[in-house]
Amino acid sequence: MRLLILAVGRLKAGPERELCDRYVDRARKGGRALGFTGPDIVEISESAARRPADRMVEEGAGLLAALPEETAVLALDPGGVALSSEQIAGDMAALRDRGVRTFSFLIGGADGLSNEARERADRLIAFGTATFPHQLVRVMLAEQIYRATTILSGHPYHKA
Repeated sequence: MRLLILAVGRLKAGPERELCDRYVDRARKGGRALGFTGPDIVEISESAARRPADRMVEEGAGLLAALPEETAVLALDPGGVALSSEQIAGDMAALRDRGVRTFSFLIGGADGLSNEARERADRLIAFGTATFPHQLVRVMLAEQIYRATTILSGHPYHKA
């Protein structure tokens, strides 16, 4: 199953990009034996619209346009449910075992996801109740995908 991260904005060179790349690389290596490819990252341009609502609509349209035709979608949203790392791993494994070809993760811009993007999601999740910069959320998601591969493979990285 292909793992795909669609994120609004570009991570510039620096510690966030390096850390994200490290977790993506680890997830790719660990995921191969589990039947996963990727995660691949698609960066959607940030909108230059003046109003936040307009930015969300434009960015949401970009995210939706970049989604593969047939994909399961998990979107990160402050109104979503908090899942444990084991639950994320379980979701990934269940989708893979059902023959889902692609599992896409959506990360909105600084203003969040559009209503259309949230409605397209099969599940909305949140990394707790705190607010995080969307660039940092990408790092956190990459780490959770890597952690899921370690949980599914029985690797000791996840010590819960």
